[in-house]
Amino acid sequence: MEAGELVRRTRRERGLDQAELARRAGTTQTYVSRIERGAVSPSVRTLERLLHAMGRRLVAETAPLSPGNVAVSQLRADLRDLTAAQRVEQAMELSSFLTGLAATAAKERDRP
Repeated sequence: MEAGELVRRTRRERGLDQAELARRAGTTQTYVSRIERGAVSPSVRTLERLLHAMGRRLVAETAPLSPGNVAVSQLRADLRDLTAAQRVEQAMELSSFLTGLAATAAKERDRP
């Protein structure tokens, strides 16, 4: 579940509007709205503060990766089975994914 969806669901369950949540959490209604719409991704600290303002706490846990995560030797073997065009397509998809990941990290880093 995305952070915005979690905030929105919890806020509605608690019977709060965005302005009341913002007041309790010491932020603005505009910022709460941006989080809920997915326009910004809150830091873990901000998410904890919002949830605390609604009488909830954030609980995180880890889980094993899916079986799709394999050893480098297996990835190399899989690449050998692809055509050159398929390798290029896969590289472009990976580049797009990593560019998006870097942009998200930069936004998170630059946000006050």
